[in-house]
Amino acid sequence: MVQLIVGKKGKGKTKIILDMVNKEVSNVSGNIVYLDKGNDHMYELNNKVRLINVKDYGVANSDEFVGFIRGIISQDHDLEQVYFDSFLNISCLEGTEKVEEVLNKLDSISSTYGFKIIASISLDETELSESLKAKVAVSL
Repeated sequence: MVQLIVGKKGKGKTKIILDMVNKEVSNVSGNIVYLDKGNDHMYELNNKVRLINVKDYGVANSDEFVGFIRGIISQDHDLEQVYFDSFLNISCLEGTEKVEEVLNKLDSISSTYGFKIIASISLDETELSESLKAKVAVSL
C-alpha cells in the first residue's frame, strides 16, 4: 500500500513524515526504512529507523530507483514500512508524467511483499490524477 503526503515545496511535508516515522517505531514489530536525498535528518530519526541516503548509491533514473527498492526488500524480510522523503527527487522524476507509473509499480511491490510505503511529494493535490488522489493521506 502506498500513502502520499502532498503539498508544494516548503509546506512542512518533511516534518510530518518525520513525526509519522518516529511515532510508528513503537507500533511496528518489523523494520522501518527512511529514504532521503541526504543525511540531514539523521538526528531527527529514532535510532531504530534505517536511514538510506539514496544519492550515495548512484540511482540515475526512476527504473533504477524501483530496482533499488527491490534490492532493499530482498535483503530485509522483516521490512514493515518504507518512507520516501522528497520522492520526486530521490526517484529521479523530473515532471509529473511518470509519477503515477512509478507509484503504481511501488504499490504493486508493497502489496506483494506486505509492507507499507509513505511518500512525500512536492505537488499540490490538484496536480494528481484521480487514482493518486485516492492515495493521499495528508494534503498541505
